[in-house]
Amino acid sequence: MTINKNSETISQALSHNVDNLGRMLGQAVSNSHGEALLSKIETIRNLAKTARADNDADRHELLSVLQQLDNEELLPVARAFSQFLNLVNISDQHHAISREMADELSSTETLKSLFSDLKQQGVSANEVAKQIENLNIELVLTAHPTEITRRSLIHKYTELDTCLGDIELTGYTDREQSARAQRLEELIAQIWHTDEFRQDKPSPLDEAKWGMAVLENSLWQAVPDYIRRLQSTAKEAYDIDLPITAAPISFVSWMGGDRDGNPNVTADITRKVLLIYRWKMADLYLNDIVDLVDELSMSACSEALAAMTDNSSEPYRAVMKSLRRILNNTLQKTDALLRGHSYEGGETLEHIDQLWLPLHRCYQSLLDSGMSIIANGKLLDLLRRVRCFGTNLVKLDIRQESSRHSACFAELTRYLGLGDYNEWSEGDRQTFLLAELQSKRPLFPRQWQPSAEVAEVLETCRVVAENSIDRFGGYVISMAKVPSDVLAVHLLLKESGCQYVMPVAPLFETLEDLNNAADVIEQLLNIPWYKGYIDGYQMVMIGYSDSAKDAGVLAAGWAQYRAQELLLEVCDKAKVSLMLFHGRGGTIGRGGAPTHAALLSQPPGSLRSGLRVTEQGEMIRAKLGLSPIAIKSFALYTSAILQANIDKPPAPKAQWRALIEQLADDSCAAYRSFVRDDENFVRYFRQATPEQELGKLPLGSRPSRRSNNGGIESLRAIPWIFAWSQNRLMLPAWLGAGQALGKAIDNGQQKLLEEMCRDWPFFSTRVSMLEMVFAKADIELSSHYDSVLVDADLQYLGDQLRQQLLQNIDTVLSITNDGSLMEDLPMVRDSVQFRNTYVDPLNLLQAELLRRNRAHPDPQLERAIMATIAGIAAGLRNTG
Repeated sequence: MTINKNSETISQALSHNVDNLGRMLGQAVSNSHGEALLSKIETIRNLAKTARADNDADRHELLSVLQQLDNEELLPVARAFSQFLNLVNISDQHHAISREMADELSSTETLKSLFSDLKQQGVSANEVAKQIENLNIELVLTAHPTEITRRSLIHKYTELDTCLGDIELTGYTDREQSARAQRLEELIAQIWHTDEFRQDKPSPLDEAKWGMAVLENSLWQAVPDYIRRLQSTAKEAYDIDLPITAAPISFVSWMGGDRDGNPNVTADITRKVLLIYRWKMADLYLNDIVDLVDELSMSACSEALAAMTDNSSEPYRAVMKSLRRILNNTLQKTDALLRGHSYEGGETLEHIDQLWLPLHRCYQSLLDSGMSIIANGKLLDLLRRVRCFGTNLVKLDIRQESSRHSACFAELTRYLGLGDYNEWSEGDRQTFLLAELQSKRPLFPRQWQPSAEVAEVLETCRVVAENSIDRFGGYVISMAKVPSDVLAVHLLLKESGCQYVMPVAPLFETLEDLNNAADVIEQLLNIPWYKGYIDGYQMVMIGYSDSAKDAGVLAAGWAQYRAQELLLEVCDKAKVSLMLFHGRGGTIGRGGAPTHAALLSQPPGSLRSGLRVTEQGEMIRAKLGLSPIAIKSFALYTSAILQANIDKPPAPKAQWRALIEQLADDSCAAYRSFVRDDENFVRYFRQATPEQELGKLPLGSRPSRRSNNGGIESLRAIPWIFAWSQNRLMLPAWLGAGQALGKAIDNGQQKLLEEMCRDWPFFSTRVSMLEMVFAKADIELSSHYDSVLVDADLQYLGDQLRQQLLQNIDTVLSITNDGSLMEDLPMVRDSVQFRNTYVDPLNLLQAELLRRNRAHPDPQLERAIMATIAGIAAGLRNTG
């Protein structure tokens, strides 16, 4: 949503909010640091604005002012611009859910538009009802180190949004309006005087609690509200009633379960996280039940409910009080277990029927007794929550790297005198694993004392075995390459005492692994024991981050698309239901794209079993952090899935397929020629970006590197992309793609590219994503970083990359036939341009801070660097 005052699309309410919050922030700065510093900040802002208008004199003066700042001025200046961008984002986000925009942007309108389009296409009510009933959206909340903002600040930002909503309402007295304005000023002062960063990295338990806060503060309310809107719009358009058992959306978490490369996530941590989520589940249900105890005071009821409550004079209250007692017991039991104590109290909540059956009987009794308006109020909302949140609030995924499983068997086979499992062929591994999977005797000797690393893997499997299947989503295997990687996990779980079939999902991440994914799954499904064991259900995770880091965005994107096509073919042939799990990030380089467009660009049939997708880091807050925003996100997912399953996206023509194959090969070669083949590239990367400084940020519990040795391949995809966004080159999100497109044009394939851009959602989405990246990139700022930070003998690399970026922009515009970037999205384009006025000073300041700190390290400078990193991330609205 644009916030550029020069744009005709600007909303007066949005402009007013931005101005008002900016003025209050200025007052907080002045009160804290004096009018002189505020005046200097204003000078910097005005110079940045005129410099953006190609005023060279002001650009030089801006740089001079920033370079002359004293060390003690650097941090407050950086914080001022950073916090203003956060306030802009809050205003922007609030505007999207404001009353002013309800008729245009609300989730209800999204769903109404969907059903209207389906009716115009002649889609029957039966088909729509079937698709709604099969809706299965699993959002997987992860704690990758992309969330810059502290929970204490997130709370204040949420309060700001609430205040902005209150101020929109009419009918308040002058005194009441004044009180709200004062509350805004108070919150902004709190924000200014709060340190943006944690003192220490969060623990996995801290991350789990952060995720729990999102569930409690937003998603708990958003889920029933969303289902009400889905029900009302489907009813209005098609006279469809959602079944009361409908559970179109559910949540999974990696927080406390994802141990890939993170030694801080242990079996003990996973046990505690499972208990923490169960505690919060009982607490949230208890709050709802307490409300219903107060409200359901009616006496008229069905015979079934009367019998259930021994003819109580207030039967509904009797049921609710019984549930209240069970939930209180559950809280006491969970609290005791968290403290390491035993529990010997009364009945606790262990399975969904303990909640569902009595609540549903109350609901049906109210309907039978002529009180449908009461039945369809808070009680229906609670029933919807029970179906979607279950008895665990979220399910937990376990993730571990494949070599950790292989190490278990290597150590075991050496102990048993069978040789080294790691040195066996794939065929020998499979033979061994399948024999043991079908054996009735234990494999692990009692006297075997495994190493600490192996013991930790085994203990994690025991955690799975100790708990019921409804507490877990699946077991994800990072860097899966061969069938034995999957069989190994099933055997480890069996030997740990697991009594149920845990979904085990291989994660195919690199270009090579994606290309081999279908073959691996086909080999598994050709094993009679395996096919029978999984009972017709296979989950496969598609990696976006590492494949893009390995091969570039265009080659990775096509490999992901092709892998999904082939996996669908293999599973269809075997009559197995395939759940594709998309490991997307928020940025383009990690698979990010606007939700609706991203889903509709998937291969036909890929959403038949539903959608399972990661929501990562700061994207959780951006898409799910406020209840109205979460509802809108759910509506967008719903709209895209129903549209894709009913009106399937086009499969690529043979000509398109041939050209995209060539584009993928050419883009991969061009990408790797820079990233892998130039021996100076790693040195250039570390000098030109704040990559080294990012490791000092207390962002997440996971280390920024998989290992301390190696180059780009050892760096996780998130900081790799994060670093390039900071110096505005945005390299991982475009390198290779433009070169390949340019080569195709040179080979006379311009018209075919234009056709693909117009008619193939997969290709048009990637071109649109390139345009957005180009709009956020900045040639001059990137060049400035090089001039200040990079050794002279390495600067040729930056020159080549920037020249390539300019050529790529021209190439993309020639395919879209637009005169400028994002011509078809003027509001988004204007929003980017507006923010540049405030991001530019942060970039220039960051380069100066990096120069000073690398010459003479200083904790004060490091804090200022962190403030610029946070501000640039806020301004670009993405991090990793």
